[in-house]
Amino acid sequence: MFSVIVGFPRVEDANSIKNVINRNGFTVSEACTTGAQIVSLANDLDEGIVVCGYRFPDMHYSELNNYLPKGFEMLLIASPEKLEFCQNNNIVCLPMPIKTHDLLNTLQMMSYQYQKRKKKDKEKPKQRSEEQKAMIQKAKLVLMDRNNMTEEEAHRYLQKTSMDSGTNLVEMAEMVLKMYYA
Repeated sequence: MFSVIVGFPRVEDANSIKNVINRNGFTVSEACTTGAQIVSLANDLDEGIVVCGYRFPDMHYSELNNYLPKGFEMLLIASPEKLEFCQNNNIVCLPMPIKTHDLLNTLQMMSYQYQKRKKKDKEKPKQRSEEQKAMIQKAKLVLMDRNNMTEEEAHRYLQKTSMDSGTNLVEMAEMVLKMYYA
């Protein structure tokens, strides 16, 4: 589940930003005051955004960013002078004093980009097992042998018939093998 973690060295700042974010449609998991708290909480969660300040009592924002698990992004809020030193392109930065609409628009953009990336990752084709690859290869060999096809023609035939029938390539290879060995 997508989470927002707020972290600032002063508990008042952390709670203030947490309340603003909560009131405007996002759910903040927790407001933290140390980098270790943020890392610990992030490790317990799946993915999300860490909204934080420049320096904590126990670490710098760049160290925190290195410790965050995969699936978390950082939104750094700091003075313009400190943001000049932020060289990391993976960190989104907002200058202080922060405006509520800038914070919310940035969070919205970051969550939209995250959802878009997640959807893209789901669309990636799943890798076939060695057994499935062997079945497809065997079906191609049968087609090549019985129908005098080249390997490319056999593969194209399997692809086209699987698309035409609405089945996947592995299922089509199974059908070919059953048809010729029945």
